[in-house]
Amino acid sequence: MAPMGIRLSPLGVAVFCLLGVGVIYHLYAGVISSRLAAFRTRGKVDLRELLAVSLEAAVLGGTEVKKVREENGLKEKSKGKTKEGANELLTMGDLQSHRKMFNLISNAFPEVTVNSEEHDNTVDKAAAWSRDIPTDIRDKIEGGKYVPADSITVWIDPLDATQEYTENLVKYVTTMVCVAVDGKPVIGVIHQPFTGFTAWAFVGQGSNMRPRPSYTVSPPKAIVSRSHSGTVKSYVQEAFGNSTTIIEAGGAGYKVLSLLEMPSSETGSMDQADVYIHVTFIKKWDICAGAALLKALGGHMTTLKGEDIDYSGTPVNKGGLVASVGVDHKALLERLPNWDPEKH
Repeated sequence: MAPMGIRLSPLGVAVFCLLGVGVIYHLYAGVISSRLAAFRTRGKVDLRELLAVSLEAAVLGGTEVKKVREENGLKEKSKGKTKEGANELLTMGDLQSHRKMFNLISNAFPEVTVNSEEHDNTVDKAAAWSRDIPTDIRDKIEGGKYVPADSITVWIDPLDATQEYTENLVKYVTTMVCVAVDGKPVIGVIHQPFTGFTAWAFVGQGSNMRPRPSYTVSPPKAIVSRSHSGTVKSYVQEAFGNSTTIIEAGGAGYKVLSLLEMPSSETGSMDQADVYIHVTFIKKWDICAGAALLKALGGHMTTLKGEDIDYSGTPVNKGGLVASVGVDHKALLERLPNWDPEKH
């Protein structure tokens, strides 16, 4: 009951209550909105943010790779042999880069599966994403590209072309990150530690790369692995003729970049190829980033039989590969002789 002599106006009480509700809403609307947004995106990952983290991780790993090489602190050892009998080398550059890249991505997105070429038990909880989204990514890619975290597989190669790294053939060396969604390559980052250049692409969204204006396929310039060039040379010549130019190079990342138009500042040291061919087993952390770059630019990376490669599950691709952009990929495949990498 109101004090004696004072009558409360129903209208006044209603207005007062409405004002109170308005003040409370104004004060807490941001909190409520953010919690609703968090609820809606729980268990999901914004792919633009994951692209930014991938780029930052590749550059961070590249810094370690360059530092170890320049200090001549490689401490190389063999991890074993490949199916073809070549030594698989491990250096401090590989390990230090792995620690930076793996921990940065895992800390930023702990719910995402990250597969690395290297394995190490060092946990660095202090490795934190800067939350920076580079301007070229911000300009080309809209935020809010959410996918379920459990649909994502991240493949990282902390140091591609380790053999060449130990020989100081550093132009072939890259660090790479790839994001696959439901086994399909969606984001690719290839960083060159010794030039500082980074190529990136987000399939269906944008890239800082593009194909060259023209390619030749009669015959093409084919880029192949220098570690077992004899086998693949005869295969390529059988497909395209003895006059085919064959470029021997290290690193799957480098070979993919050789198919693309590089910035003028980088072209001096880069080979230019029309097709990339590999006829033996190869790991997915070696090829996934390149597959995403090519796919984003309208190109293809398939097995020798023309099958798409599934970038989930086992790390080994047993079907060899053919990679191209700006040419008729199917026509290239039709010229290839029958070959089963599992039998060679």
